[in-house]
Amino acid sequence: MAQPLFQTLYARLAIGLFLLLVIVGGLFTALSLYSVREYSAAINQALNRDLASHLVSDRNLVTDGKINHSELERLFTLYMSINPSIEIYLLDKDGRILSFSADPTKIKRKHVSLKPIHQLLENPDAYPLQGDDPRSHDRRKVFSVTPVPNAQNPTGYLYVVLRGEEYDFAESMVHGDRLLQMGGGALAISLFVGLLAGLVFFRLLTRRLSRLTARVEAFEAEAKDLTTVGAADRANVPGDDVDYLTTRFDQMSARIAGQLELLKDKDHQRRQLVAQVSHDLRTPLSSIQGYLETLGMKQQKLSPAERRRFLNVALAETLRLSKLVDELFELAALDARERQPFSEPFMPAELLYDVVQKHRPKAEQAGVVLSIVTAQPAMVLADIAMTERVLDNLIGNAIDHSPESAEVKLSVTTDSEGVEICVLDDGKGIAPEDIDHVFDPFYQAPGANRSGHAGLGLAIARRMAELQQGRVCVENHPGAGAAFRFWLPLAGSTVKESTVL
Repeated sequence: MAQPLFQTLYARLAIGLFLLLVIVGGLFTALSLYSVREYSAAINQALNRDLASHLVSDRNLVTDGKINHSELERLFTLYMSINPSIEIYLLDKDGRILSFSADPTKIKRKHVSLKPIHQLLENPDAYPLQGDDPRSHDRRKVFSVTPVPNAQNPTGYLYVVLRGEEYDFAESMVHGDRLLQMGGGALAISLFVGLLAGLVFFRLLTRRLSRLTARVEAFEAEAKDLTTVGAADRANVPGDDVDYLTTRFDQMSARIAGQLELLKDKDHQRRQLVAQVSHDLRTPLSSIQGYLETLGMKQQKLSPAERRRFLNVALAETLRLSKLVDELFELAALDARERQPFSEPFMPAELLYDVVQKHRPKAEQAGVVLSIVTAQPAMVLADIAMTERVLDNLIGNAIDHSPESAEVKLSVTTDSEGVEICVLDDGKGIAPEDIDHVFDPFYQAPGANRSGHAGLGLAIARRMAELQQGRVCVENHPGAGAAFRFWLPLAGSTVKESTVL
């Protein structure tokens, strides 16, 4: 499945780099504009720091130690026409504005702070130093100042704002646009070059991760037929490649841990199986060996009847050994799926009657009555031979565990999806601690008689039922023995995998 573009680590790194470059570029542009303004103000104040004193001396604003107000008015008029970028104010010694060259309608202050004025007079090189702008209550501008009529006997100050209203307007129209164009161009070029370099670098960094993610996805797609439990679809995992690989690693580690536990359990079962098989094989072999050795050593001393009895016992043990080996091979073939069912429609009720007739001699010999109490007609889709083998094992097991003069009841009932064959015996039932293990190979309840039984019949019955999409279960029946229920799907019905035990 194709990985969404924005779920790749490369795409997310590219987006993050782009946003980072935009933020850094914006901050750089803002700081650059601020720095240019401060630099421009510093240069302006440095070049014009003596402008106020030159105006006093050049325009004869002080005559006989007093301010010449008529000449001051002409100065205001002159500079409003020839240099509107500056504004000239006459202040008293307390900072009150006495007269000015600006538009009277735009003057908002009546008083100017003297602190920056004193700082600049005491240290003329302390620029950029900003003072109050009479046209605003909060704005500050660079300025030039000189005491009048002189520094020895000042009665006020000539206060020159170097960036007046006209300067601000011209700067906003020309200089500001130019700075924005330059800053925007520099930002765009920086973003393009930085983004291109970052994309190439991130591609080199993430291409191995992308190849690893693609290989994991390919492995997941190939392994879906083997195991889909807990598999994570790429589209359903939020995040990028790292998040996806983390999820897959967690699932893989959980699966490996589960498989290790399963292997431990299988190894324990294998060891137990080997011990049980060895015991079950050794018993008939020892019996056969003992009787044959006795016949060989005491052949002349034994009567014909004793020899026949010894031979019959050896033959019976041989048959028992042969049956055990056949069941072992049969169970191994079923577990390895080497034997597959040939499904065809048939009537389970009819098959049950035939199987009961086959087991009736054995039941009569054991003093057990076989009876079919219910036989509802229905057609199933299953393997006839396997179904007969399951019924043989269930009925044979019921006869073996029923006391003399007991009754084994059989029934065939139907539901909306399948047919259930129930085998109910009159035994003592199954202990609660044993009921979950009755279908395990070689399992025998503690104290049970193992004579003639290898414990494989019920295990084979369960494997055959599962291969036919059916199931076998057991429960203790109130007032009687154990009830084994064998379920098969109806012909034409669809069975979900989760219904198979």
